[in-house]
Amino acid sequence: MTMHLSRRLATASLLTLAAFAVIPAQAADWPAKPITLVVPFPPGGPTDMVARVLAQSVGEQLGQSVVVDNKPGANGNIGNAFVAKAPADGYTVLYNTSSIALSPSLYKKLSYDLGKDLAPVALTAVVPLGLVVNPKLPVKTVAELAAYAKKNPGKLSYGSAGNGNVTHLAAFQVVQHFALEASHVPYKGSAPADVDLVAGQIDFMTDTINSVAPFIKDGKLRLLAVSTAQRMANFPQAPTLAESGMAGFEAGAWQGVMVPAQTPQPVVARLNQAFLHALKDPAVLEKLRVQGTEPLGSTPAEYGAYLQKELKRWAAVVKSTGVSLD
Repeated sequence: MTMHLSRRLATASLLTLAAFAVIPAQAADWPAKPITLVVPFPPGGPTDMVARVLAQSVGEQLGQSVVVDNKPGANGNIGNAFVAKAPADGYTVLYNTSSIALSPSLYKKLSYDLGKDLAPVALTAVVPLGLVVNPKLPVKTVAELAAYAKKNPGKLSYGSAGNGNVTHLAAFQVVQHFALEASHVPYKGSAPADVDLVAGQIDFMTDTINSVAPFIKDGKLRLLAVSTAQRMANFPQAPTLAESGMAGFEAGAWQGVMVPAQTPQPVVARLNQAFLHALKDPAVLEKLRVQGTEPLGSTPAEYGAYLQKELKRWAAVVKSTGVSLD
């Protein structure tokens, strides 16, 4: 996700609000009961943190509770499949991440078809990644990490939120770029990986900024670099990975909303409108800013087109890693 793209999507979202200002009459009775927002990752993780902020705002707008239901496992695919097979009535909604664009390349068999079983609603946000290390490691820069790893081949380990997760593939690209020997340790979500990194059970990882920010600020983790194209306002002293020897590198854990494929378009339109309004709410924006999360926004069609580009992009990365999760 480039900063240029995020600006274009933000502009487009304003047009979307106008386009959906008048909602078709057949959606007038929806929602008549609480909506379930399925988060396919554990509670307290980076995706869950943003989803709960948006869920509260969307629920207030629609006049119904939006209840977050965490269904973690299989790199998000348990929750993805649950929503794909749910009734297409607008009451079961998926809060997905970029992992959904990785899975078709990582798994030979999935219990759902992304193109046929799920429909895009909106691209909501992107969370930059940070390369963090346990502060006991005697390194303060990416160059020092690379040098230390080469002096201690095979002795370092890096964690991730799961095999094939963007946190895994981004770290793999760092390891690959600097020709390091380090072992990958996958976890079931960012939260348990962060705990082990703080405890020194693993040495480094590329994790979402909103997940590791509290540990960085408390001195429990050391931030070496960020994955954005430009330095982050929240951490201005941290260089980008591009500045640190990986020219042109940029990555982030983007998030979006999807529904079962046959969900009525008027309902999709109202959901899109509600999420875009949430992403313009000053209170919501402040909570996202504190998390280091960048708000986006899009039409359903724009999100669908972006998803197709991401499928192709990550297919190439997965092929280079040789990772397969079947």
